[in-house]
Amino acid sequence: MKGFKHKRDLLSSRDSRGRSVKSIMDFSTTVILAGLIVALLWLFSVRNRRKYRLPPGPYALPLVGNLPQLDKNAPFKSFLKFSETYGPVMTVYLGWQRTIVLVGYDAVKEALVDHADDFTGRGPLPFLMKATNGYGLGISNGERWRQLRRFTLTTLRDFGMGRKGMEQWIQEESQHLRDRVKTFKAKPFDPSFLLSLSASNVICCLVFGQRFKYEDEKFLSLLQILTKTLKFASSPWGQMYNVFPRIVEHLPGSHNTAFAQIQEIRGFVSMQIQEHKETMDPSSPRDFIDSFLIRSNQEKDIPSTEFHHENLVSTVLNLFLAGTETTSSTIRYALSLFIKYPDIQEKMQHEIDTVIGQSCPSMENRKSLPFTDAVIHEVQRFLDIVPFSLPHYTLHDISFRGYTIPKETVIIPLLHSVLKDEKHWETPWTFNPKHFLDQNDNFKKNPSFMPFSAGKRACVGESLARMELFIFLVSLLQNFTFSCTGGPDTINLNPEYSSFANVPHSSEIIATPR
Repeated sequence: MKGFKHKRDLLSSRDSRGRSVKSIMDFSTTVILAGLIVALLWLFSVRNRRKYRLPPGPYALPLVGNLPQLDKNAPFKSFLKFSETYGPVMTVYLGWQRTIVLVGYDAVKEALVDHADDFTGRGPLPFLMKATNGYGLGISNGERWRQLRRFTLTTLRDFGMGRKGMEQWIQEESQHLRDRVKTFKAKPFDPSFLLSLSASNVICCLVFGQRFKYEDEKFLSLLQILTKTLKFASSPWGQMYNVFPRIVEHLPGSHNTAFAQIQEIRGFVSMQIQEHKETMDPSSPRDFIDSFLIRSNQEKDIPSTEFHHENLVSTVLNLFLAGTETTSSTIRYALSLFIKYPDIQEKMQHEIDTVIGQSCPSMENRKSLPFTDAVIHEVQRFLDIVPFSLPHYTLHDISFRGYTIPKETVIIPLLHSVLKDEKHWETPWTFNPKHFLDQNDNFKKNPSFMPFSAGKRACVGESLARMELFIFLVSLLQNFTFSCTGGPDTINLNPEYSSFANVPHSSEIIATPR
């Protein structure tokens, strides 16, 4: 028995060792194969670099590219640093993705405006691709993009964007905003959510044909999701999703929550579309959704039509997100700047009181309020709300500044570098309204002012956003003086998140009635 047990233990031990050796060999084989794949892919990348005359750039590591060299909290600052060595047009690798970064006004303007047709492609940003299922205006290319952009611009103009009718909607919403601010009776409050409500209601009038009450719980819930979505997209984890979507997709993390919540917004939009279908009068469209449904019905027998449900849902989602968070964040940042620089706030109020008094502000007043107009422009420049812009994409090989940029290359026109270009701004890193004033204190334009990007992919809602910023801010300054409990020195102007977007810090303010 003893001998049998000893033999059995010996066999078991050998078995165990055999399995261990086999496991080690399997693991080693896997590592070697993975290494070979990485090496082959990297060699392919190097060969491509030699095949095409790519712009210069920092040395990139296999698999991760230049990611370890980037400031994870503000990656655009790293691109600025790279450009000091490699110039205004450079190649970087975000993971495996080859990316051309354009730095400074001259390079960005030359690409987006002078060579607009070559740079109309939109990069397949994984986060937006999943959020929109690859449909809609924001992420599309080719014929889909051309048709949706033309239709969207025409329809929004038809319903008053940039015109008198739209101005009246914004004036009415500014009254609702003032009334709500008054209820705080000069006590501290966080304006973030309230400003989102006001800005969102303007785009809702255009898209849904109605505004929502500030007490509407469903609407409040959707706005909270929009705020969280922008913060996630601007967080390091959100950027990691864009670089390694197939890996992050299988991991636990905040991206799962973000996409689940986006589905809630899509559900809300689908519900609005269904209600419009049931109540629509084809002879009298009320808003963007009605107009899209009418066009969809006209093209129902065209198999290749772009006017279908998926494109409608995703385009409305694009407008809803872009028309809410960017504008409300800019207004919130402006209020922080007014508190930080009370002399500027006082000078604006004096100009407003002198020129229009308590009359309802309109866009006609802007020419008579040069200092106020200059401050609002400087707020946008200094905040730099979308430092990367939305990435562009080469749909074919293109030649640019003596380089060849291959098809399927991401292009980042670094708007941050344009809005802070030392050749075009006297004090780019300082809040200075004189950037937009001439020697006679009249408003002057600056070609480097590109907060909405430029060229054929410039923001479709630019005229709407300009109108909102002017009317909302003038209206607030007519009625309130802004301050905070700790005084101007406690105001933090650095963004809370700084990547896809520069998201301002939330802080409590005091609005004292005048």
